[in-house]
Formats: sequence, C-alpha cells, structure tokens
Amino acid sequence: MAALKIRELPESERPRERLSRLGAGALSNAELIAILLRTGMRGANAVDLAHQLLDRFKSLNGLARCNVAELAIIKGIGPAKAVQLAAAFGLAARTALENVANQRVDTPQIVCDLLGPELRALRKESLRILLLDTRYQLIRQEEISLGTMNESLAHPREIFRPALVHSAYAVIVAHNHPSGDPTPSRADIQMTKSIVDVARPLGIEVHDHIIVGKDGHASLKELKLIP
Repeated sequence: MAALKIRELPESERPRERLSRLGAGALSNAELIAILLRTGMRGANAVDLAHQLLDRFKSLNGLARCNVAELAIIKGIGPAKAVQLAAAFGLAARTALENVANQRVDTPQIVCDLLGPELRALRKESLRILLLDTRYQLIRQEEISLGTMNESLAHPREIFRPALVHSAYAVIVAHNHPSGDPTPSRADIQMTKSIVDVARPLGIEVHDHIIVGKDGHASLKELKLIP
C-alpha cells in the first residue's frame, strides 16, 4: 500500500500544523526534517523519507556530517532539498555561537555548547581557537587547520597569530576526534605542552584544550595536563 501523502493525513497529524499548534518541541526529529523536505517520493511521504535518512545516518549528527553533494545523490532528496537541510544544520551551529556571545566562556561544557554541533558533524579534525578578553568573553573563534581523519597539524605560531592580532587575554584551543573517542592522544598532549610553552612569554593564558567526541568531551585542564 502506498504511503499517504502529508496532505492526505488528518490535520492533527500533519507536521506543519502540529508545529504551529504545539511548537517544535512536540515534534519528532523526523517530523521536523519532513517540514524542511516538504515532499517525499513515490511510495514514501516526507515523514517516511525523513525516517529513512535518520535510519541511514543513525542520528542527527550523522546526517549533519553530510555535505550538499552527498545529500543530493540520495534518492528522494536532490539538490534543492540537500541545500535546505545543509542550511538548517548551518543555522543550528550559528545559533550555538550566538547563545554564548555574552557569556563567560570558561568551562568545557560551554565550549562544547558553542563548538560541539559543528565539530561533531565533521569527518576531519578541525583545530579551533577561541579568543577571550579579560572577562573570558568571546572575542572571536578561528579555524587554525583542517587535518586528515587522524591528525590536525598546526605550528604554535599559527595558533597565536590571531590571538596577537586581536589582543586576546586568554585562549581556549579545541579540536574534534572524528573517531568519536575524545581521549587525548600522545600527539594532543605534546601539542598542548608546546602551546603552553609558547604562550607563557607572550603573556597569553591557555585556559584549556578541549577535545570533542561523538558523545562527550575531554578537558586537558581537568586532566591536569595544563598547569
């Protein structure tokens, strides 16, 4: 039996109408994705197609890892829907940035709230630096390098160039582990020591180095690897 089209469903079951009446919190991930997709394909309405995407990529984070080209080739998606999905995930990442714009950025959880959605969506290691003022409020964030699946290489001078340009009082270094395990590697620990050694004569505090994994994070400061 062919799936009912969204417009053929009772009004109380249509995602758009439910969102208007109850708010986004009342909808499942699949229903929210279906609103972005608008239409399904032969044999599957938009909600069915959304469920297929989530089953294929296992989670929202898995879906967010896909770029437009990867999404566009999926049956039932195509270029227009792929762009809409990519735009939605991009806005989510920017929302996280706005949410901490006027906060003190001084804990691993705040850093993960800020960078986690974007870093978890990447398939390569991305090394970021957060520049902080004397109140530990965010001046800006910059990507220092985008590495391979297993390593992200950056000389300490590349890390501190933006800190010097923008007169940062302190910095927080962060990167992701695409493997999902946030446990610091030997290279991570060595890089952190090098960064701290370079920062000291510059009068810049290295407040922390955060590693973001699939379901958690590691703080080298909490692990006593940053003095």
